[in-house]
Amino acid sequence: MTAPTILLVDDEPSMLRYTKTVLEVNNYKVETAATGEEALERMNRGAAPNLILLDLAMPGMDGLEVLETCKKMRPEQKVVMLSCVNDTNKVVQAIKLGASDYVTKPFETSQLHGAIRRVLESESKAIARAANYTVKGPEVIEDLEDNLFFLAASPAMKQIRAQVALVAKVDVPVLLLGESGVGKEILARLIHKMSIRAHRPMLKVNCAALPAELLESELFGYEVGAFTGANKPKPGKFELCHKGTILLDEIGEMSAPLQAKLLQVLQDGQFSRLGGRSNITVDVRVLAATNIDVQTAIANRTLREDLYYRLNAFTMNIPPLRERREEIPLLLKHFMNRLSQSFGKPPIQLSDRLMQECLRYHWPGNLRELGNFVKRFLVLEDETVAIEELQMKGRGGNGTDFEDGGKTDRSGGDLKALVRNLKDDAECKEIQKALQNANWNRKLAAASLNISYKALLYKIKQHGLCPPAPGGVSRLQNFRG
Repeated sequence: MTAPTILLVDDEPSMLRYTKTVLEVNNYKVETAATGEEALERMNRGAAPNLILLDLAMPGMDGLEVLETCKKMRPEQKVVMLSCVNDTNKVVQAIKLGASDYVTKPFETSQLHGAIRRVLESESKAIARAANYTVKGPEVIEDLEDNLFFLAASPAMKQIRAQVALVAKVDVPVLLLGESGVGKEILARLIHKMSIRAHRPMLKVNCAALPAELLESELFGYEVGAFTGANKPKPGKFELCHKGTILLDEIGEMSAPLQAKLLQVLQDGQFSRLGGRSNITVDVRVLAATNIDVQTAIANRTLREDLYYRLNAFTMNIPPLRERREEIPLLLKHFMNRLSQSFGKPPIQLSDRLMQECLRYHWPGNLRELGNFVKRFLVLEDETVAIEELQMKGRGGNGTDFEDGGKTDRSGGDLKALVRNLKDDAECKEIQKALQNANWNRKLAAASLNISYKALLYKIKQHGLCPPAPGGVSRLQNFRG
């Protein structure tokens, strides 16, 4: 097997010699360059190393400029940055520019070999997948607390997972963006798990769940007498998270005064309790999540621009489930396996028909909706009901349609909406007729309609049908006909 080739780029001669020796002892083929310009010239002449080890701080072209140019010349090139501990912001920039990993100088040889091994192994796996298209399943699945899991099978989620592995080690705020239910909290937990703070607590605060006054005391605590009923001091979440991580969920719902106080914590690591006179110093990593349009919120002054830029040291946009449909079968499988254990039931195999309906549905609630769907399926154990539920919601029970991914409003007077309404009315009348003929014996009615008993119960609830009132007249709620 040919030894991997590494191009080592560093302007310090002693570090260049030392690192070259360490690598050659471990059977790597090493080429060196003393400047970024020299490294790029080698690439122009056709050099194609398996990996580039690139110093961040160099005279002339610095590491970031070399990295950016290198990625334009050869996007697939693997690059590991070598950085000093005070280069945190530049490390974040390097991650955004496509660095595969980074190692802090001075480094232990085990750290350097670990980074090289991770990058080269990921490259060999990618080559194996390209050569064998039958390779299936997620590249990464991470078990988290509370029976949660992170799954990456689509290219977008694999890229996010790679970014998490890098940014988790850089102690900067991270802003998580995405629709409701898309998995922002799961990503935050993964960042904490892979960070140097993993052994310390991680706490979550939902900024939309509490009024501003209660949210302030929840975050920053209060002193005796701060308000009526404050008979003893109470530490806030920031104090309880000292040396750990805090997730501020729905950050866009936080009031302006609280945003200003949060900004102070991010800038100085200091705050005062509600009713307090002295400052408290904490060391907390802040992760923030929101599903709002950030630029609109800034324009409307509901989100402070300076707070956004403080939180925006690194931003991750999590795509909705409808944009990564290839993950739906895998997610269904993992939800089914985990939830069936919680329910004390064996997993239920999804038929091809049900799987196709799941793949067609647009999942506006994303992972949260998918998990709840599996829960209902496990409880009811009726595939017909599950299929009809997806079809009903996809047809426009809430004004959406399968085919347009939920983007088109069908609540108006267009022809398709009219046809759907007429179909629902006809269905409702037939069910009502069958129930009346069976004297509201629902099992007999289900048999006459050739549907399952559970499916009939679902339809009765969907159309708002009720048993006959005294006097023999059937009551019907929410009937359009």
